[in-house]
Amino acid sequence: MCVGLSARVVRLQSNGTAIVDASGARREISARLLDDLMPGDYVMVHAGAAIAKITEEDEEESESVLGSLF
Repeated sequence: MCVGLSARVVRLQSNGTAIVDASGARREISARLLDDLMPGDYVMVHAGAAIAKITEEDEEESESVLGSLF
C-alpha cells in the first residue's frame, strides 16, 4: 500500500526542490514533477516528491481522515 501525505508549499528553491509544511513539520521535497507550483499551493507528497496539486479542501479532508486513524 502506498500513502501520500498532503502538504502546503512554503518556499520554492532554485534546485528543483520545495520546502513544504506537512502538519507542522517542514520538509524539503522534490518539486520537479509539477511545473506550476507556487508558495501556498497544496500538494500530495509521496516518496519525497510532490506528485499532484490538490485543493485546500482536499488537504483538510486528508488531515481529518489521518487524524481519525491515530
